[in-house]
Amino acid sequence: MEKLKIIGGKKLSGSISCSGAKNAALPMLAATILSDEPITFKNLPYLQDITTMFEILGSMGADITLNESMDFIISTSKLHDFEARYELVKTMRASILVLGSLVARYGSARIALPGGCAIGTRPVNFHLDALEKLGAKIELKNGYIEATAKKLVGCEINFPGVSVTGTENIMMAAVLAKGQSVLRNVAKEPEVEDLANFLNSMGAKIRGAGTDEIIIDGVEDLTGTKFSVPADRIEAGTYLIAAAITGGDVTISNIQAHRMNNILDKLKLSGALITEGEDKIQLTMENDSILPVDISTAPFPGFPTDMQAQFTVLNALSEGSSVVTENVFENRFMHVQELNRMGCDITVKGSNAFVKGVDSLNGAPVMATDLRASASLILAGLCAKGETIVDRIYHIDRGYERIEEKLSYLGADITRLPN
Repeated sequence: MEKLKIIGGKKLSGSISCSGAKNAALPMLAATILSDEPITFKNLPYLQDITTMFEILGSMGADITLNESMDFIISTSKLHDFEARYELVKTMRASILVLGSLVARYGSARIALPGGCAIGTRPVNFHLDALEKLGAKIELKNGYIEATAKKLVGCEINFPGVSVTGTENIMMAAVLAKGQSVLRNVAKEPEVEDLANFLNSMGAKIRGAGTDEIIIDGVEDLTGTKFSVPADRIEAGTYLIAAAITGGDVTISNIQAHRMNNILDKLKLSGALITEGEDKIQLTMENDSILPVDISTAPFPGFPTDMQAQFTVLNALSEGSSVVTENVFENRFMHVQELNRMGCDITVKGSNAFVKGVDSLNGAPVMATDLRASASLILAGLCAKGETIVDRIYHIDRGYERIEEKLSYLGADITRLPN
């Protein structure tokens, strides 16, 4: 199993480009099922989760090619299998996103109940209940979701809780449904807006994405399109925190500040100087000290749960105490035990992590438990004294494109060790 070796103490500086957003790309890839025509993607990130989605689509009969411009072209005109098998789905929860597209276009889907990071309960009942309201028949058999429908029919759907993938799945199902669908209490994340923009570029009629209510007028079919995947705000935020904790000066290009104002506001409170430019963000630490900042995760526009672990490291190195509250997932403090082994002073009580800042961290062998926990351990290693070995880095490869290369380019001493 590959590992990352980090020798801490290097101040990061320089400029890197932000990759395309995994959480935007995955539903777009699932949405290719909705069209008979080829779809071209620019800025698609090279990640394990993207590869897994390629494998799922390929197993159904999709044709996936890479052109000379490094754009991916996907055609689902010859799908012959409407099943996402367990051996593929078990590693990535977003696999369920193919459910809505398959039922909408082909009237049939068989999807293994999804896996992914073990960070808490993420029920699929929001997806299934909404699909049933659109007219699908749903059965759970032997660990699989089996869904059928002659023709989905638009309706009003009030989600009982905010779900990003639930919102996206039903958006994809509703675009080919007969009549109008009104989705309420939907997720407002930028990636939901990205999916709506992508679907509209294919001929869908969606309005309201980014608000509490999305209105979709069903169409008969969708066309092909060419689309560039927007930047990954979580990746950008992670590298900005890397600059902050090492006292560095880093510029992230190919990123729009408005996608991550909730993250930038907290970084400013921690003492970082943020300079926003056209499609770029610069973070400079002018002072030696980091100020503690309380954070409380919430659906967008609140502070993203996907940045909680990284910000916990920033607070752990601050001059003072802070409280990190996790409101989205009930099991997302698994990184704390490993951080404490490196010298952090963090106590978890229920949904709160009480963080006391320390002067320094010490390198140690640590084990990643999920994607964002992996990022937090790498961040801690960047500023720790001595050597840190991060094990089980297959988690990090699910969501960060060439992380060791980008950090090395900024001056970090980080190396990928072979199996």
